[in-house]
Amino acid sequence: MKSLYIECNMGAAGDMLMGALYELCDQKEKFLSDMNHAFTTYGVTLSAEPAVKCGIRGTHMKVTVDGNEEHSHDVLPEHILGQADIHKEGAQQHFHEHAHNEDTQQHLHKHTHNEDMQQHSHEHPHHHAHTSYTQILDQIHTLPFPSPVKDSVATIYRLIGEAESKVHHSTLDQIHFHEVGSIDALVDVTGCAYLLSMLAPETIFCSPVHVGSGFVHCAHGTLPVPAPATAELLKGIPFYSGDISGELCTPTGAAILKHFVTSFESMPPMNVTEIGYGMGTKDFPAANCVRVFFGESSAPSQSAPSYDDSVLSISCNLDDMTGEAVGFATELLLQAGALDVYTIPIQMKKNRPGILLTCICEPKNRERMTSLFFLHTTTRGVRYQVFDRAKLTSEIENRHTLYGDVQVKKSCGYGVTKEKAEFEDLKKIAADNNYEISLDQIRRMIK
Repeated sequence: MKSLYIECNMGAAGDMLMGALYELCDQKEKFLSDMNHAFTTYGVTLSAEPAVKCGIRGTHMKVTVDGNEEHSHDVLPEHILGQADIHKEGAQQHFHEHAHNEDTQQHLHKHTHNEDMQQHSHEHPHHHAHTSYTQILDQIHTLPFPSPVKDSVATIYRLIGEAESKVHHSTLDQIHFHEVGSIDALVDVTGCAYLLSMLAPETIFCSPVHVGSGFVHCAHGTLPVPAPATAELLKGIPFYSGDISGELCTPTGAAILKHFVTSFESMPPMNVTEIGYGMGTKDFPAANCVRVFFGESSAPSQSAPSYDDSVLSISCNLDDMTGEAVGFATELLLQAGALDVYTIPIQMKKNRPGILLTCICEPKNRERMTSLFFLHTTTRGVRYQVFDRAKLTSEIENRHTLYGDVQVKKSCGYGVTKEKAEFEDLKKIAADNNYEISLDQIRRMIK
């Protein structure tokens, strides 16, 4: 199976992920040409530049907007304390007056200082990107890329928007993107989605994510690492801090991983054919890069076809819910995309009869299903298990009878073929004929 493994030992940012994937692409000129053509109206230039970190050579994807490249600003804890001390001093007061020009989206900051009765003021303009979620979607839908690429980009921005809205106690429609809403971030997200469509891996694995430590400057002020929106996006994803002071994982990087990665785990056995290095702009004691391995994962046995996959099992024990409430939770999990949901009667502590509630779903739906468990059941914890799954491939065929068409599910694989008529179709034909014909008689009529 063609597999991709992303190593995030130094976090993940959109440009770093794009750089690593770019190194794996065998259509580099086409990629750069298509990207620059798509974003030319925004004043964007995308270029692949050689970069070296700690002696390792890789690629930095430079995105410039009107000739400028964005950078994040990390802050050390002592810098924060120093600022706090300055603002506490009674002899110096610092005021900000904001004049917002709606037509040009330009903020004019006026600074007034009162220092020992001496006053002076100065003005300087700052450009800030304020883009609504609807505006982002409009931009995405006009891009000249295949629909699956644009759908992925839109989904990633929805993840970012939902995280931002939750952090700021707002709604998606009211959110105005700042760093992640700027055009350079849209280029990063689109570039990663387009490269992955060109590489077409069948499965994507990723290591736990190193997020860094300390503080970072952003549009809302100085925030701890990981920034609140990043932390929200990383829910359900294993991540850790470390000795590196700085923001290693950005909201854009976290959202890209959340959307595309099938499973976060140690690197599985792989026959690696290509390795890509995507370089960041900052320098740290460790090489600031995302490394991506591309190749074949361990070949399944000859009796196991390539369409086998893995499923996630989420379960919890319940002893204080009514049957109606458990049934309601079961329905919601199924509506949310669960592959199956079932209950088993169990005996719990203090001899209490209880229920084991289990949801089988795709690994990528882990966070959504976990949220439903906590919201609609009384559990305070859930358990995860990943199961390898062998399955038959299935398709629906329309078959004819004297009384009308019947849908038949045909499944095959492992040298086996099975067919089963849809029960609801059989039931409807029986009902339409006043139940004067049995289900077995209808089955025998199917051609």
